[in-house]
Amino acid sequence: MSPIPADSIPYLPRGVRLHRDHVRARWVLLAPERTIALDEIGHAILSELDGARPFADVVARLAAKFDAPAPQIADDVSGFLGTLRARRFLELA
Repeated sequence: MSPIPADSIPYLPRGVRLHRDHVRARWVLLAPERTIALDEIGHAILSELDGARPFADVVARLAAKFDAPAPQIADDVSGFLGTLRARRFLELA
């Protein structure tokens, strides 16, 4: 899987949304006939996606929020978003 370019804008496509499942007390990513349960890190990453912010800004915000090195955050976030993209839960502009 190739890394996400720094200037690309990751976003949730039409029909995919971040949702709080109050019954199970967890965050999920919903798509037509599909659901992915999210851990705290997955939720933190997806919460930074607004459809306007480029990948580099998402990484910078997460690095500051978690006081972690940006290159490590970039690798982890790129892997997570790349997996979602392969499963059609995410697109890049």
